[in-house]
Amino acid sequence: MSSNTLAQPAVPTAPGLLARLTSVPLAGVLTALVLIFGVSCLLSEHFLTAYNMTIMARTLAFVGLITIGQSMLLLLGELDLSLGAIAGLCGVVGGILMVQYGLDPWLSLALCLALGLTCGVINGLLVTMVRLHSLVLTIGTAGIYGGANLVATKGVAITGIPSEISFLGKAAPYGLPVPFLIMVTILVIVSFVIFKTPFGRYIYAIGNNMAAARMLGIRTNAIRVCVFALAGFLSALAGMLMVARLGTAQPSIGEGWVLAPIAASVIGGVATTGGIGSPIGAIFGAAIIGIIDNIIVLFGVSPYWQSVVSGTIVVLAISFDAVSRRWLRRED
Repeated sequence: MSSNTLAQPAVPTAPGLLARLTSVPLAGVLTALVLIFGVSCLLSEHFLTAYNMTIMARTLAFVGLITIGQSMLLLLGELDLSLGAIAGLCGVVGGILMVQYGLDPWLSLALCLALGLTCGVINGLLVTMVRLHSLVLTIGTAGIYGGANLVATKGVAITGIPSEISFLGKAAPYGLPVPFLIMVTILVIVSFVIFKTPFGRYIYAIGNNMAAARMLGIRTNAIRVCVFALAGFLSALAGMLMVARLGTAQPSIGEGWVLAPIAASVIGGVATTGGIGSPIGAIFGAAIIGIIDNIIVLFGVSPYWQSVVSGTIVVLAISFDAVSRRWLRRED
């Protein structure tokens, strides 16, 4: 038998290679993260400094908290565009309670977290009970929460935040900012819930096929409301940590936290149609966006370009997600 007739290992075609890469959890986003990190080190001598790493870790923490909540909603096949507005509203309410009413800072923090959770519950109930599309609904609630923010503050920052909670935003033991440590702790807890508990399995089941999940006896509406509530809670936490960081309650808090968490989730492998991905991948996606934004700043490019870059990344990520899934379905 000629050696030419021996079966040769099949060289993966482009879709086949894509299928192999996507079959390894987090392989693609981790590879991209390492490459972008390496290129950034070569591009700027200021990138790999302790000071810059601390800044990036702190920035990642605020967006990361929103991203964790948004990625869980995407796993359900839902979307919440009001998370940034919830963060801003809770931040200014916290400032008002502490400064204008003299409430204890820790009690104010607890009340603001409860407010964020309540906003999430309202979103969830409207989606499940009234059966509104989450995308359309949360455009409206984003306007309500953002408008309430401006009504409460009249667009003026609230200064004089008590120093008791400042360390939550400013302290960085061993170069690790406290907000980053909080974000990592929450990511570990959420990942445990997602991968090791029935609640997490229910989220994936609903995202894959809600009708089938209902037939299996899963209380789909209750699960969806719980995830909306968790996303609202994490947004409020991000808002309050930002207030602690700045020492003021700025009405603009949360304005840049709409597109980035969605882009981060998609880049990290979370399917926009639900049922695929994880919050860990979404955080890696957030890190990629954070590095790109940081490089833009280090090169002295106008920060307004960050919005252009974020929007471009969203379009590219969603397009890649859609094209790759069409290829995979064609192969099946």
